[in-house]
Amino acid sequence: MKIALFPGSFDPMTIAHVDILKRALPLFDQIVIGIGLNSSKQNFLSAEKREEMVRKIFVGNEKVDVQLYEGLTVDFCRKINAKYMVRGIRSASDFEYERAIAQINQTMMPEVETILLLSKPEYSAISSTIVRDILRNKGNISPFVPKEVIEFL
Repeated sequence: MKIALFPGSFDPMTIAHVDILKRALPLFDQIVIGIGLNSSKQNFLSAEKREEMVRKIFVGNEKVDVQLYEGLTVDFCRKINAKYMVRGIRSASDFEYERAIAQINQTMMPEVETILLLSKPEYSAISSTIVRDILRNKGNISPFVPKEVIEFL
């Protein structure tokens, strides 16, 4: 069984995240959306709200599982028996960051391959950080998030 991990904070999940995941689904038997918990990071939404939100987006999709995790992502890969990690790339700076992380992960757990998917051009400017900034300034985020996310914000 080919299991992939799609890790992130998903605070909140955007249409760009959903697009990457949907495009990755045909490549794997199962994708675990791993919501990373980082105590040094101040999140906009609680871990429980993020988990509930992501579950609601993918309800009924048998190939998608959602789990919270703490610690090293490669350790979580071991726990769920994932041999692949899926990441989205929006820009050259994203590529450089993801390349470095993938190489470190490869050293720590050589049996895990990182699969980098390029963002569609229309989604390349969308990030959770920008969505949070729009929210803080009372702007309309509906063009940037799945409809299921609105009720959580």
